[in-house]
Amino acid sequence: MEVAAALKASPLFKDFTDVGIQIFAAIGVARAFPKGSALFLENRPGESLFIVGDGTVRLSAKNTAGEEVTLGDVVAGEPLGELTLIQKGDRLCTAVAMTDVTAVEIRHADFQKLTIQKPQACMKLLMGIVSHFGQKVRDNREAMKSLVGKT
Repeated sequence: MEVAAALKASPLFKDFTDVGIQIFAAIGVARAFPKGSALFLENRPGESLFIVGDGTVRLSAKNTAGEEVTLGDVVAGEPLGELTLIQKGDRLCTAVAMTDVTAVEIRHADFQKLTIQKPQACMKLLMGIVSHFGQKVRDNREAMKSLVGKT
């Protein structure tokens, strides 16, 4: 998997020039996850953003009864754990490779170092994350309303 090509396919990097893509490709690490392996686990510390290069990743979380509930699938080009670049914290769900998966990993620590060297590029990525996350919220508005309406 070519790191720059995987980044270019992601909506987080849609407004980036080739130079901008190369800035993040320099800190991105190509990773391979065999079918059935976890990219990350719910309630464990999150330290990286992943961009899926190839394959399918299933997201799930435990409900209040402790049962695993599928949240959805993530495919090529889509990001996972993007909020980790903004704020480190425990993962909100588990991500498991449903097929063999390749992904680009950008670690929080590397991103933080890059904010000093390339602040404009990092700000642009953060705006991409906020925009992408905002779209996710809009896409799931009805589900969120049902959560808020319960007392």
